[in-house]
Amino acid sequence: VYTSQAFQDTCTALGVTQSMGAIGTSADNALAESFNASMKREVLQDSKTFTNQLVCQREVFRWCTRYNTVRRHSWCNHLAPNVFERHNEATLKHAS
Repeated sequence: VYTSQAFQDTCTALGVTQSMGAIGTSADNALAESFNASMKREVLQDSKTFTNQLVCQREVFRWCTRYNTVRRHSWCNHLAPNVFERHNEATLKHAS
């Protein structure tokens, strides 16, 4: 899908620079692929499309906000990021 001519034309029209790794380096995109798969599964919930662009923007924004604040993640012992940060010392204090 991401190498199709239609997708490339759309990226060019929107001024988006595509970035693709070399063949066989799927680990380069593993994080993005995992994130996108979770978003598609949880936002679209078996639908194929959004009803319009505004609905898409709102739903993706709502999901990203939830994903980055209250959705539990395995990397932080199945806590929500907000809870994890409240209970653990921020590493930025040490960096600054």
